[in-house]
Amino acid sequence: MPTSSTALVQVSKFGESTLSHLEYEAMSEETLQKLTGYLDTLPDLLDTHPNYDISYAMGVLTAQISPVVGTYVINKQAPNKQIWLSSPISGPKRYDWVNNKWIYNHDGVSLHRLLETEFRQIYKNDKIDFVHLEER
Repeated sequence: MPTSSTALVQVSKFGESTLSHLEYEAMSEETLQKLTGYLDTLPDLLDTHPNYDISYAMGVLTAQISPVVGTYVINKQAPNKQIWLSSPISGPKRYDWVNNKWIYNHDGVSLHRLLETEFRQIYKNDKIDFVHLEER
């Protein structure tokens, strides 16, 4: 049986984020800016579709991969202090800030790890590295 302090850690880890509003804004903005920057470099490194397009505005990152693959949407969800992902491969997911990473509580996988896995699958290239963006 967990002690009350253990139970509190579990609630804060898997419940609502313990980030302040300002911390959430800073961390989510930094994450989306880094993802945008990295996604913008992929056409220089890979054979992307001519329709490949990355845009970021007002807390919403949109990555149009191709007509066949579809579009990723990654956005801030400030009321919940989360980042939400809509993936054309794995569907919708909600990420919480846990141990300095955006984690999907249902499987414990980080946003960056999932993107790395899916983009490696899309482009058949194991050099794609989103995980390095988690470093602060």
